[in-house]
Amino acid sequence: MLWQRVKSVLSQKISDSDFKLWIEPLQCVQDDAQSVELAGPDPYFCSWVRNNYLTDIQAALQDVGFTGKPVRLSVSAVRDAQQLLPEPEKKQSQLRLPSMPVARSTVRALHPRYTFPEFMVGESNALAYSACEAMANGDSALSPCLFIEAGTGLGKSHLTHAVAHHITSHSPGTRLHYVTSQQLTSEMVRSIKNNTMEQFKEKYHNQCDVLLMEDVQSLAGRTKTQTELAEALDVLMDCGKRVIFTGAVSPRKIPDIHDGIRSRLSSGLITTINPPDRQTRCLIIERKARNNKMELSDEIIEFLADRVQGDIRRVESAIIGLKAQASLHKTVPDLDMVKEIIAGIIGQRQELSAVLIRNFVAGQFNVSIEDMQSKARKRVIAFPRQVSMYLARKLTEEALSEIGKAFNRDHSTVVHSIRVITEAIVRSGSVRGQVEHLVERLKNQG
Repeated sequence: MLWQRVKSVLSQKISDSDFKLWIEPLQCVQDDAQSVELAGPDPYFCSWVRNNYLTDIQAALQDVGFTGKPVRLSVSAVRDAQQLLPEPEKKQSQLRLPSMPVARSTVRALHPRYTFPEFMVGESNALAYSACEAMANGDSALSPCLFIEAGTGLGKSHLTHAVAHHITSHSPGTRLHYVTSQQLTSEMVRSIKNNTMEQFKEKYHNQCDVLLMEDVQSLAGRTKTQTELAEALDVLMDCGKRVIFTGAVSPRKIPDIHDGIRSRLSSGLITTINPPDRQTRCLIIERKARNNKMELSDEIIEFLADRVQGDIRRVESAIIGLKAQASLHKTVPDLDMVKEIIAGIIGQRQELSAVLIRNFVAGQFNVSIEDMQSKARKRVIAFPRQVSMYLARKLTEEALSEIGKAFNRDHSTVVHSIRVITEAIVRSGSVRGQVEHLVERLKNQG
C-alpha cells in the first residue's frame, strides 16, 4: 500500500517520538495514482501536520514514485479515540509534546462578535477588510506588513479581532501575539526590571508567527520600546512573518518617533478606514439592531444614519439606549424616543450651517466631501454641490462668501448655483420634489 511505503520513508527522516505522535495517527482515506488524502483526528492536529510535516510527506511520496496531485489533509469524520491513548503500562505524567514551541500565543480578550462575517463592508473600508482577510489566510501575494489608519470607532479593532479569531480557530498552531503599544511597553519594562530581556527578545524574535499591534501612535517618545520593536520587526519581516499595525494617524504623521520605526511601519500596505457613507451606516444600524433583537422602521434607521456619523460605537450606544427605553415603556421604538436618546448621546442638533448642509447633502447623493470641494463639473457632483449652496442660502444666515468657503468657491459661484437651482425648481417637478424632501429632512433632524 502506498501510504505504508511513505510511512517507511518518513520513519527514516523523523525522530521516533515525532513519528509516533504526528505520523502514526494519520489515516489514509484515499491513495491512487492521481491523489492522496490523509485524515487527522482534529483541526489542531491537522494544522500542526500541515505546517510542519506536509513538505516531508510530499517528498516521501515522490521518493516512492508518486507523481499525482499534492496531498490533501482533512479532519477525520470519526475519531478513533483508542488510537491516541497511551498503553496502560507506558502511562506517564504529562510532558510537553515533542517539537512543540515553548512559547504560546498571547492574545487579548477578543470580542465574540468582532469577526469577519459581522463586519459591514462598504466603500470606506473595503480595502482594509480585504487586506485583513488575506493576512488572516496567510496570502503570500500580499505584503507581510499591513498598517490600518482609522479614527475612533471606525472598525480597526473589529478587523484585528477578526484576524485573531480566524487564525486561532483555523490555524491553532500559529504563534500569535496581539498587544497594544502600551502593553508592549509595560511588558518590556517588567523584563528590564526582572532582568529577563532575553526571554522578551526570544518571544518576539523567534516565537512569533503573527504580530498584531494596536494604537501604534502611543509609541511616540518611548525610545527604548521603539528600539526593541525595530529589532523585532527586522527579524520578523526578514522571515516573512505577518505583522499588522493599527493607528489613529498614518506613520508619517506620528510625532516624536524614530525614522527607522517610521520606515518599518510604512514598509508594507497602508490602508485607511474612512467614516462610512450613509448607505453603509444604514446597514450597520440595521445589523446592530438585529443583534439586539430589535426591529426598527426605515424612518428610524434613516434618522439614526443622518444624525450619528463617524464613530460607530455611538450607534451601538443609541441602539442599547433605545432597547432599554422601549423595554421600560413596553412599547415599540418611535421617532420621538429616538430623538431623546440621540440628544443624550450627541446633544441637541447643531444650528444649520453651510458645512453641515454640505455634509448632509453629500451623504444623500453618495458623494464624498472631497468631490463637493473639488473642481469636478460632472453633473453627479455639480448638482449636489449647487443644491447644497442653494439650501445653505435658504436655511442659514451665512454670507455668500462664507457659504463659498465650505466648497472652496467664491461668492460669484454661489450666486450662480442659487440661480441654477431656482430655475430648475420652476422647470422640473422632480428637482422641486428633491429639494423639498431635503429641506424637510434637514429641519426634522433635531
